[in-house]
Amino acid sequence: MVSFSKYTGLGNDFILVDVRNSCLPDQLLNGYPPLVKVLCNRNFGIGADGIVLIFSPEDRGDVKMRIFNSDGSEAEMCGNGIRCLVKYLFTNQEIKLKNIFVIETLAGIIEAEVDNKTNIKVDMGSPTLLPSLIPTKFQSNSKGVPQGLVTIDNKQLTASAIGMGNPHMVIPVEDLNNIPFRKWGKTLEKEPSFPSHTNVHFVEIISRVKLKVLVWERGCGPTLACGTGACATLVATHLLELSDNTAEIILPGGSLYISWPDLNGSVYMSGPAQITFKGVISNELLNRF
Repeated sequence: MVSFSKYTGLGNDFILVDVRNSCLPDQLLNGYPPLVKVLCNRNFGIGADGIVLIFSPEDRGDVKMRIFNSDGSEAEMCGNGIRCLVKYLFTNQEIKLKNIFVIETLAGIIEAEVDNKTNIKVDMGSPTLLPSLIPTKFQSNSKGVPQGLVTIDNKQLTASAIGMGNPHMVIPVEDLNNIPFRKWGKTLEKEPSFPSHTNVHFVEIISRVKLKVLVWERGCGPTLACGTGACATLVATHLLELSDNTAEIILPGGSLYISWPDLNGSVYMSGPAQITFKGVISNELLNRF
């Protein structure tokens, strides 16, 4: 049997498995898609938006993280997943308050700290604006934002592309209640202008310091929160002069606070994470794969 912990970051929930000093089946260590899909299934498994595996570091990090979406695909990184991982390490007394912790991800090194017992601040790194690195076929506009028109339901929408270790499409709309969010999100995830597919975020500008966002995550579908998406939204709207460089991002699961104090520097994300339960994955299930 394999022990796991279930954590949530504003309703974006993850199965955390600490594989350090553990002998686990290759199917789990390598994120075998059929197994990941079953574990994340809310009727036939544990239920989650993704699985976070915690490995011993390979470089200069304190730990290495791999994250798999609920459809079995591997993500480069995940802001909410990182906060959940940090809260797990804090709960297990590997991190102290204000202690900088270094995490290795497919998107590079990420640093995080625990502000207090519930709030975690993460240095999400600098955004990627070069179209080829996001990657996207959009071209940069005069403000340095890769932008393009996407057509859906006979409507043309102006979309921006931002990289936060993974690709994001940000689309400002007048009223989130008046869009067919699920239909548009599912279609735009595979918009041809994004060769690796993309996360999709619709944003309603409440004020320059308050943005309301609906999230469609690549490989997951609609989720209650997305940390990298909140960062991408702030970057896009700030460069487009729709928001300040610090704002509250209101997501279906709650608020994240995003700051980009230096246009040549990192984006910072602050928000909570908490454990919901612990359990074990049965050998009976694992042996099916």
